[in-house]
Order: sequence, then C-alpha cells, then structure tokens
Amino acid sequence: MVHCRERGDEVIVGDLSHLHIYEQGGSAQLAGVHSTTVTTRSDGTFDLKQLESKIRHGYPDPHYPRSRLICVENTHNIQGGRVLPLHFLQDVRAVADHYGLSVHMDGARVMNAAVAQGVPVATILQHTHTVSVCLSKGLGSPVGSMLAGPQDFISRAVRCRKALGGGMRQVGVLAAAGKVSLQEMVGRLEDDHCNAKAFALALLEYNPFLFGVEMAAVETNILRFQIKDPTLSPQEFCTRMSQVGEGEEAALGQGLQVLMYPHFENSIRAVWHLGISPEDTQLAIQKMQFVAFQHLNQKAGVH
Repeated sequence: MVHCRERGDEVIVGDLSHLHIYEQGGSAQLAGVHSTTVTTRSDGTFDLKQLESKIRHGYPDPHYPRSRLICVENTHNIQGGRVLPLHFLQDVRAVADHYGLSVHMDGARVMNAAVAQGVPVATILQHTHTVSVCLSKGLGSPVGSMLAGPQDFISRAVRCRKALGGGMRQVGVLAAAGKVSLQEMVGRLEDDHCNAKAFALALLEYNPFLFGVEMAAVETNILRFQIKDPTLSPQEFCTRMSQVGEGEEAALGQGLQVLMYPHFENSIRAVWHLGISPEDTQLAIQKMQFVAFQHLNQKAGVH
C-alpha cells in the first residue's frame, strides 16, 4: 500500500511466492493493487528477461496499470528454504532502477539467508528498497514482524497500519521479545540448518529408492522431500509420523510424534526451529526409519 499508492498500480511477484499463494489476494482486496506473476524457478529466482517483459510501458495510457514494485522472497518458502543468490538480487535491483520501480523483499526468513551465505544481512538488503522480517519463526519471538525502509516510507506505512487497525499501545512487550530475537537468536540459526541437513541425509542413507531429496537444495531450515513409492502417499507418511504406531514403543523404547505435512507438488515439508534440538532430530530420524520399515514390510507382505 505504501509502494503502490494509487488504486490500479501493479506489483510483479513470483507465481510461487507466499505473497501470491497464501494471502487471499490481499493486495487487491485491501489496496486495489493488481499483481502479475513471473515463473518461479526451483531455486526461488526468476528469469530477468521475463521480469522485464512484465513491466508495463503503456502508462499513462488509461488501458494499462502502472508497474510500481517488484517483490522477491528470501528465503523462498515453497521452494524449500532456498537462498536467493546475491548476484540475482543485484540484477533485479538493476532492472528496477532502470525502469524506476522499487524492490521489496519478503524477508520472513532473511536472517536464515544471511547465516547460510555467511554475510551480514545488510549485504543482502543493499539490493532492496524495503524488507519485512518475521521475528516469530526461527528467531523465536511469540509474535511480531518488522518493516524496514527509508524514513518517509516508514512514516507512510505507520499511517496505513493505523487505518488497517494495526495499532498497539503496549508494544514494548513485543519489542522486548524481538530485541532478544535479533541480539541472541540469529547466530543459532545455523543449528537449524544443520539439523535439517542431517535429517535429509538420513532419508537418503536409509533408502534412496523410497525417499527423494536434492541435497544441494537443502540450504536452510526448511526441507522438502518426495516419497518415490506410489503406494505411500505424502499424506499417509505424515499421518504415520504424527501417530504412535503399533510396536513402536517396543522397537524405539518410546512413542514419538513428529509433525510434518504434505506440501507443494506432492512433496513433504519439514521445518526446524529453536525448539528442535540435534537430539530431537535424531529421534525424528528413528521415527522415519520405523515408519519406512513398517511400510516396506507391509508392502512385501511381512507381518
């Protein structure tokens, strides 16, 4: 609403972006802003030539909306926590500058991106005009997000927030948690990345014919993997992981409930956060092995 201040303005987003998929078309509902999409690649990027082709050149012709904004998502949720390359962000910014557009980053997990790339977050954000950052995911706050940008942008955003009912007087209680997140929780994000990679590797080591994982794509705390066996659906696998199965306590010494869910393109999504330790990850691996063993035995007719 701040970048696109006139109804009928247009934002360019990836077709698999969170903004496009999961927000009910909120930009149109609340701001009267039209969105157009570019094709999201498997690494969360998109083709720059296609991006340029989506920029409207007809304004002020009354037949066309006015291109105002390009949105990028880092890390990319649907594509499994992929980190956008710095050169891609630099190129997007160059396109935006050439045509007089702004770049906003949906940076809900941008701190994960910075940790994965081993750079200060400012190195990433230098290629954007504004960013939103979630404090309640890997950073551990109970609630809260930040919006960062130039002072005049933030001033206009505060006005929009007020109109949308987003004001809060006792905000200090949230700010205190957010301060802890920023000062103490960023460094430990690497633990989540390591745990996700450990589980991904365990899938392949246990049975690469049953589980499909692209290890090079496991860059942060989000893991997407496939079930290759058509007789075991992602929904059934997730259900079995979430329930204590028959014989499980005898086999593992305890009953385990591991929450994952069926996701995009017939995949399964698992996410690590500060509440999941390396020890918890090893337990999740044991549970995965038990569920897979049971399935393979049932398929083979072994009881």
